[in-house]
Amino acid sequence: QVQLVESGGGLVQPGGSLRLSCVVSGFTFSSYAMSWVRQAPGKGLEWVADINNGGNKTPYADSVKGRFTISRDNAKNTLFLQMNSLKPEDTAVYFCAKGGSREYWGQGTQVTVSS
Repeated sequence: QVQLVESGGGLVQPGGSLRLSCVVSGFTFSSYAMSWVRQAPGKGLEWVADINNGGNKTPYADSVKGRFTISRDNAKNTLFLQMNSLKPEDTAVYFCAKGGSREYWGQGTQVTVSS
């Protein structure tokens, strides 16, 4: 069955960096676009970034543009989110999701940005 497993979250100081990973199984990863979506405490879901199946199209939310980089390794069935210059407002649970319609989601990984 389809599985998406995020990792790499944690506590980081403002200005720091984290790299999230999402390992997938149960489908042909290289055939699908993927997304990162986050949910801050007490707030709704916020789209962060997409990547097409080839990895050459990567739109970002304005709130993370220039600081976050989405990438993928199709040989390793893994999606990444490199997060630099982190701000307290980036604190959220980060989810990876499969496909343009985001029909499958991982369980999420907590990112906390605090001094």
